[in-house]
This record gives sequence, structure tokens and C-alpha cells, in this order.
Amino acid sequence: MIARVRFIWRDALALLYAIRDHRTPGRARGAAALALLYALSPVDLLPDVAPLLGWGDDVVIVPTVLALAARSLPAPVLADARARSARLGRRLPWLLPALGAVLVLGVAALIWGLVRLLGG
Repeated sequence: MIARVRFIWRDALALLYAIRDHRTPGRARGAAALALLYALSPVDLLPDVAPLLGWGDDVVIVPTVLALAARSLPAPVLADARARSARLGRRLPWLLPALGAVLVLGVAALIWGLVRLLGG
């Protein structure tokens, strides 16, 4: 299961890299635009107000559409894009914890500021 999710995310990221390549077909660009539109749209299969479930459809649908679109890329474009996504993937184990730490520190600073504002 985890390996399948990795392949979907790898292809989704590869498509995002390939979008700027002039060799990318319009169908793949259109699918990427639709996936982005769906991710940003307030209309979802599951409303975003439902905790975790609302984001679940975005986490499943968007990468799946991007991965399917990535499969329509010409082989050289896909190879170049996958190489770029692999380079990012090697940095991700360090990037995600760093982003998580920044998020935790930001929330802590926000709570601290609210406590100071309301308490004194």
C-alpha cells in the first residue's frame, strides 16, 4: 500500500515538473489544471468542514488525477521530470520535519500571543 502511494505521489510531482516543458501534451496540462482547480475549489465530494474526511478526498483525488495525467507524458519528458522529483524526494526526509517544526513553533507563538493579549 505504501509503495503504491509513493508511486502516485512520484508521478504527481513529476507531472507538476513536466507542466512547464514544451513537449508536454495539452491533455496532461489540462488534467493538472483540473486537479489544481479541484484542490482549490470550495466544492468537494466531502466538505472540508468535516474533520480529516474533508481533506481525505483532496489527498486521494488530486494525486490520482495527476498520476493518471503523468502517464500520458512522452517518455523523455517523464524521465526528466521523475529525475527532478527524485532529487526532491531525497531532500524530503529533512524538509518535512523542518516544516513540521516551523508549524509547531508558529502555533506556539500564536497561542503565546493570544494568552498575553487576553491575559494582560
